[in-house]
Amino acid sequence: MKTRLTTVVPYITKDGSEIRELMHPAQHGNQNQSLAEALVPPGTRTLLHRHLTSEELYHVTAGEGLLTLGTEKIKVSPGDTALIPPGTPHCIEAIGAQPLRILCCCSPAYRHEDTELLEASLNEGLPGLFILT
Repeated sequence: MKTRLTTVVPYITKDGSEIRELMHPAQHGNQNQSLAEALVPPGTRTLLHRHLTSEELYHVTAGEGLLTLGTEKIKVSPGDTALIPPGTPHCIEAIGAQPLRILCCCSPAYRHEDTELLEASLNEGLPGLFILT
């Protein structure tokens, strides 16, 4: 089984990021994990959330970001990979002029039902994303 990024239709996750599922058990036949590319536009951040059972890896491929991981804030840039243990509150903001692109790997695979939002969106027109000013 093979997928190609440019042919995958994006959708918006509960945290507000635009996601393209590159491999997901519900669509591609793999069993234990999912791999997606997330896009966070410049000047925005995802909602603070946590995954109840999924361990998640973020691998930054483009842009600059500030990852909130529990009580820590970590600057990330292309080539950086961060571990997000199950149950850990997290969000990420695009702090540069370019969109932040992240490969997200979840095990078990991403499910909306496994995502608990820890804050509500305040912006009209971009549900799930905070516009930073």
